[in-house]
Amino acid sequence: MKRILVAEDNRLILETVAHSLSREGYDIIKAEDGKDCLTKLENNEVDLLITDLYMPNLNGLEVISKLNSNYKSLMPIMVLSAAGAEENVLKAFDMGADDYMVKPFSLIELNVRVKRLLASKK
Repeated sequence: MKRILVAEDNRLILETVAHSLSREGYDIIKAEDGKDCLTKLENNEVDLLITDLYMPNLNGLEVISKLNSNYKSLMPIMVLSAAGAEENVLKAFDMGADDYMVKPFSLIELNVRVKRLLASKK
């Protein structure tokens, strides 16, 4: 079973995404901020990271930056963010994100993109 870590400070979005992905058969780990995300990545094997950009303690870009040297070659990263401005999207991709979805988003589309990302990083 593939394991996905979802880092999101908005509890409703976190629970909604986690529920949708668990219904698709994924094992979900939840983190409510960037610091918690990094701790859980250190203590768990994860196949995909889904992160918000704006979170307390460490933001999503800081998380991606810290991951680049340790995990990036092994794990795809998807960003979910209300910050859909072009500069935010480009910065996330430049830092190593593999996909970017702007909130609000479709759970069906999220599930399709997750499946594609996991298939591309076998």
